[in-house]
Amino acid sequence: MTKKRKGNNDMGLKSEQIINDILDSYTANDVTVRIDAENIVNKKIIIEVIEELRKIIYPGFFDTNRVRSDYIEYLIGERVEFIQYHLRKQIARVMGSEDMCEGCPKSNFTGKAEEIVYQFLEKIPQIREYLYTDVQAAYDGDPAAYSTDEIIFSYPGIYAITVYRIAHELVLLDVPLIPRIMTEYVHGLTGIDINPGATIGKYFCIDHGTGIVIGETTTIGDHVKIYQGVTLGALSTRRGQLLKGEKRHPTIGNNVTIYSGTSVLGGDTVIGDGVTIGGNAFIVNSIPAGMKVNVKNPELQYSRDTRGEFVQDGFWDWVI
Repeated sequence: MTKKRKGNNDMGLKSEQIINDILDSYTANDVTVRIDAENIVNKKIIIEVIEELRKIIYPGFFDTNRVRSDYIEYLIGERVEFIQYHLRKQIARVMGSEDMCEGCPKSNFTGKAEEIVYQFLEKIPQIREYLYTDVQAAYDGDPAAYSTDEIIFSYPGIYAITVYRIAHELVLLDVPLIPRIMTEYVHGLTGIDINPGATIGKYFCIDHGTGIVIGETTTIGDHVKIYQGVTLGALSTRRGQLLKGEKRHPTIGNNVTIYSGTSVLGGDTVIGDGVTIGGNAFIVNSIPAGMKVNVKNPELQYSRDTRGEFVQDGFWDWVI
């Protein structure tokens, strides 16, 4: 008979203790656990639905093969069928989940989800119309863009706006959870964070895009352009869940440009039509229509160091 090594026994006991500690943590921290419960949603399927929708919205751009007019009807039909089946199933899951509908009687949400999906699919022509204006705005406003194809294929701003416009229609149809999964997925890829609850008009242009944040109750008019690092956020979230449903984020009028690094905060903050806000501004009060707002230019001082070389010292005196 082979004797078990003491070291192996010790390792086994340590492993058992680790497993027991992990299991105990499941009880102690139950919010982060879903054991013996139906899966709320399949994130992988949601991402596949996004990509199928992009192929419908931009036919021929993201297909592996050439899309021909003589079978486009069949192709769109196939994709619509895919979306109908999978999106309906995911919506039914989230609507029937106890997490989303506490105290609701157990019932079949498939019929309701199916109706929601039909209503959503009917909005695709409108989504395409809005995205056409967004692509055109990006092209018209960017001298570095050599074609609208370049924008559709490669601009992260257009990708983020596309997914936002899809997710926003689902928000309007009272679909929980799924719209946020969609926009946070594209947030992770682009660095652009647009809450699907925000309301955004036509000809919306995101230039560069990294670090942009647009909060849930933000309202943005037509022909608005924002640059990287812009935050349209809440002035304070200390009250947490008590603020749910309140207007916390700013209203941006038509024909507004907001340059990089600027924060516009607060539900009572209204930026009027035709306003231009320069970079690195911090705005917490409303601005009347037609105004230009700039941070005072930094003053630069030059002096020589002990080695006889020029040294540039800067100090910032920022005034809005």
